This record gives sequence, C-alpha cells and structure tokens, in this order.
Amino acid sequence: MIHATLKELTRALAVRELSSRELVSAYLDRIAAVNPTLNAFISVAERESALAAADAADAARAAGQAGLFTGIPLAHKDLFVTRQLPTTCGSKMLANFVSPYDATVVERCQAAGFINLGKTNMDEFAMGSTNESSYFGAVKNPWDVQAVPGGSSGGSAAAVAARMVPVATGTDTGGSIRQPAAFCGITGIKPTYGRVSRYGMVAYASSLDQGGPMAQTAEDCALLLNVMAGFDGRDSTSLDVAAEDFCRDLQQPLTGLKVGLPKEFFAAGLDGDVARVMDETVQQLKQLGCDIVEITLPKTELAIPAYYVIAPAEASSNLSRYDGVRYGHRAAEYRDLNDMYERTRAEGFGAEVKRRILVGTYVLSHGYYDAYYLQAQKIRRLIADDFQAAFAQCDVILGPVAPTPAWNLGEKADDPVQMYLADIYTLSVNLAGLPAMSVPAGLSVQQRPIGVQLIGNYQQEARLLNVAHQFQQVTDWHQRRPAI
Repeated sequence: MIHATLKELTRALAVRELSSRELVSAYLDRIAAVNPTLNAFISVAERESALAAADAADAARAAGQAGLFTGIPLAHKDLFVTRQLPTTCGSKMLANFVSPYDATVVERCQAAGFINLGKTNMDEFAMGSTNESSYFGAVKNPWDVQAVPGGSSGGSAAAVAARMVPVATGTDTGGSIRQPAAFCGITGIKPTYGRVSRYGMVAYASSLDQGGPMAQTAEDCALLLNVMAGFDGRDSTSLDVAAEDFCRDLQQPLTGLKVGLPKEFFAAGLDGDVARVMDETVQQLKQLGCDIVEITLPKTELAIPAYYVIAPAEASSNLSRYDGVRYGHRAAEYRDLNDMYERTRAEGFGAEVKRRILVGTYVLSHGYYDAYYLQAQKIRRLIADDFQAAFAQCDVILGPVAPTPAWNLGEKADDPVQMYLADIYTLSVNLAGLPAMSVPAGLSVQQRPIGVQLIGNYQQEARLLNVAHQFQQVTDWHQRRPAI
C-alpha cells in the first residue's frame, strides 16, 4: 500500500479497502526501517498520537463525515512551523524550538484531514542545493546513497521517493522543490509567487520563497495544491484571487500546445545524459500533439549573479531576528549583550548561512546598495520581461532542471560557486515569480533520476499540471522507484 499514489489512496479509503490505521502504521514502519539510512526526517510523530489521529479519521469516515483526504499521511518540510513537533529549519539555532502556532499550510492540511507523520530534513534555513548544510546531517538520495538528494527540500523529496509518505510539502526559493524532485525521481511544483501562504513558513528570502507540493505524480501535486493554495489575509504577499481546481484540465489533450525551447538552456555545460533526456521528452511531446517553438531568454546567464545578491540581502535581514534574546539558541557564556549576540550567531549558524549573511550585509551596506542590490533588482525586471516576450510565442517553456544529474555527496562541498552554478535553470523562475515544475523523464547511465522543467506564465499552474499529467500517461518514469 505504501507504493500507492495519493489518488489511489483516496479511492482505497473511500471504498474501505484499507483503514487509516493500517495506512499510518505501514508508513511509520517504513520510516523506522529506512530513515536511519536516508536521514530524510528530523522529527517523526509519536506512534501513539499518529495512530490515535488515524482512528479518529476512521471513525469520521464510518460516520460519513470524512473528506477526500481524511486519514492520509503526509510530511512537512521543517520550515513550516508546527505546534506538535519542533521546527528546526535544519539549524542548531532552532534545534529545540517548538512554535506556539501552526503555519497556514499546516492548518489547511490538517483541516483537509491529512495526518502529519513528521518534519523533513533540509539545508539550513533553506540555503543550499544538496541538503548537506543541515545541522542534523546530510540526507541521502534513495536511488544512490552516495549521491545528494538535492536541496533545500531534499528531505521531502527523499521521503516521497522512498515511499515513507505519499506526499510532502516543500519550499522553493531558487529551485528548492524542482531540483530535489528531479534528483529523486518525483514530481514537484513551485506555484506562482503568492499562491501559497508564507504565514508560518520561516523566511529565507521573502520576495522569492514559495511553498508547494511534492508527490509521485502530477495529479497528486494538483490534489495537494488544491489544499495548500488560497488567499491568506495574514500574508501581505498572498494573491487575492478566486480559488480554483488545479485538477480541472488534467485530461485535456495537448494538441496544438506550443512548447518553447530556450536556446540558452541547451548551451555548453549541459550534461550528455540530461541532453538525451531532453531530446526524448521533446519527441514524446511531439507525439502528444505539441508544437515545438524555439525561443530565447537572453538574460538567463544573469540570473545567478542577480539571485545571489537579492537572496542573501533579504536573508541578512530575515535572519537578524536570531540573536539569542527571544527564542532559539543562546551562547552559554558571554561578557555582555553584544558578546552574547556574536557568540550566539557564531555558534548557531552553519558555514553556508554565515556566508550568505555576510554577502547580503555587504551588498546592502552604504556605498554598495546602488552598485549591487539596486542593479540586481533592475536585472530581475529584465528577466521577467524576457519571460513575457517568450510567452507571446509559446504556451509553456520546457528545459532542464539542472545541468547534470545528482552528483556525489561532498563533491562540491568545498566549492560553493560550483554549487550555485547548478541552479542556472531554476533561479530565473523565482526572480520572475512564475510557476514551474519538475517531472521525472529519465535516468542517467549511473541510474540516477533526471527531471525536466516546465515553466508557465503567471497563475498557469493548471496548464503545467495538464502537460505533466499527459506526459505521465504515456511514460512510466514517475512509477519507477529506488531499490531501497
């Protein structure tokens, strides 16, 4: 039963083929068996409380009071605050922090009937592309434990890929849903900025962060996004738009759909396996009736420098709240208040977080704001304009998620610039605030998953999910699973 999709589980529970207690018990057993190897979870729900929630779900179903998702397990990235489990953000700074309230995403999932089985591991404060910067240790890729799972939502991706939960939440600031989804062979979507409330989602870069679902299939992502998305008055950046059903267009044929291929996405540096998978995907979309259009996104190469000015600048501001005074880690010994600040932050933050805080503080400092931060914001606008020019020629954009399949643990740990360059295809989407998703599309010669990226115009999540779903009706990459 742990290999079933979310859609299949909703049907099985509805017709009483299985109970929520059986389902929750099976997934908890799977977590106990596999997590010691993969380290995908930072905290796991107590078995008794999870089974009590499952029994309540079964009782509600027997009384005819259950919803579609009542009694189905899921996991939350440890960036969404929860009252029942610690919220660590993968950092020593918050290693023992328990929130007094639930994030909006957590509230909505609870209201829909989902049962939270735990909080998934992540790069510290979502800063990283490999899930190696977590204070709680690196996550291993279920397909090859020598490989990175991607980051920063690597714990959620690994948990879904290893069938520890059917679905999980993630967040995406510069590719942190799409890249781990691609590396772990699952489906993940980053919605339009503002679609999913950021209330209770610990901030990294506020103008870029966006929550989204991670699952086996596009249909499962659509189902979970129906729960997660929606206006929230507690989030000033939340989109005040009418609710919609992201499953509504899944069955629409793709005949005549214009798929744009940016020439900049196929330049030197693209791995041969990734290029092969891209070619195969293009051919498959042609067979589904799509028209392939060559487009250009000329500012693509500027996405990395712009992002790594804007994101650290926002991070340096957001992380200033962790000072040892109000909550979180506090140094045991200090001389005065200023010394407490310095020791607390030196002890509580890891190397990557410190690096980005230093960069962000520098570009916001007097004399450098205009030269760096202001220029990066101008480039951000040009990147968004490039996308709008491209969407005048096509309906969706297709490209790689990353230049290579997953690399080995530790391979780029000593060279952060090389790690940053691996985000070349995902960063521009966040800078523009567009929706995009990763879809499993092949394997490398090392049998490591490769995903392709679909990018849509604003609020066009249903169209992306339609393309991905139709692709998954004629391919089986999303059905393949690791041997672990």
